[in-house]
Amino acid sequence: MNAFTQKPTLVLGTLLGGIIFSGCSSVTTPSNQALQETTPEAAAKISAPQASADFVSQVAQATPAPRPRPQLIKKAAMTLIVDSVEQSIDAVSQIIDKQQGDLIRLEERQPQNEYARHSAFIQLRVPQKLLEPTLEELGKLGTVQNRNITTEDVGDRLVDIQARLTNLRKTETSLQKIMERAGSVKDILSVAKELSRVRQSIEQIDAQLKSLQNQVTYSTITLNLEAAISSSSPQRSLDSQIKQAWNNSTHSLSEFTVSLLKMGIWLIVYSPYLLILVAAGYGLYRWQRNSSRISQRPESASSE
Repeated sequence: MNAFTQKPTLVLGTLLGGIIFSGCSSVTTPSNQALQETTPEAAAKISAPQASADFVSQVAQATPAPRPRPQLIKKAAMTLIVDSVEQSIDAVSQIIDKQQGDLIRLEERQPQNEYARHSAFIQLRVPQKLLEPTLEELGKLGTVQNRNITTEDVGDRLVDIQARLTNLRKTETSLQKIMERAGSVKDILSVAKELSRVRQSIEQIDAQLKSLQNQVTYSTITLNLEAAISSSSPQRSLDSQIKQAWNNSTHSLSEFTVSLLKMGIWLIVYSPYLLILVAAGYGLYRWQRNSSRISQRPESASSE
């Protein structure tokens, strides 16, 4: 009787253990569960796709992620020896229009003496993809004396600025929500002050971001033009020499006249002080003269 009662109890415990084991095995991966419940042939069929998936994932992890495209700032400088600076400036303007660029700065320097060269300094910008064609077109205007290109990668700076800008905009949104829930005037003013500071930082960083992006999009070219021959002639004519002498003399006369007029104005302005000084000097002179006369009279009286 005891053996009979113990046997159902053993069977019941076995069944409960099987249920618990099956429940625990249900949290395993689908592939392990399939291997436990199927035959060895079916398990081999299921394990093959799992192995291939694991191999693909390992290969994907081993393959490096593609690097982002570098964000380059390119600047170029060139010096040209040309026959005519005026004609070269016109040609440069045409090249800028053709390459969809902009003229940033132009300084034309006329010769200051007989042996100086006519020169010009031009700064322009063109789309970065058209930098090399533009330099080739400019090089055809004369003899290239020197040429250099500098490149700077600002990709990391752009990523950093964009991340800071994103965080600041999130902070701005959070502050706006806090302001809506603020109760007292003091809290509202405090949040408004912080919100104003965050918005100012957003404007500054956004300006930096746009400036860098603009420098990446457009490349700057610094161009120096120099005339091949100085502007002086071997010998000037007599007429030009006489004309220059006349111009110099009239200019000198006008400067001398202006100087006299300025001196007269100064004298008129300071005339009260001059009159006081003259009166003081005259008074001192009369006092010394009278004192000398008084001192001479006793001497003449004693001699008599």
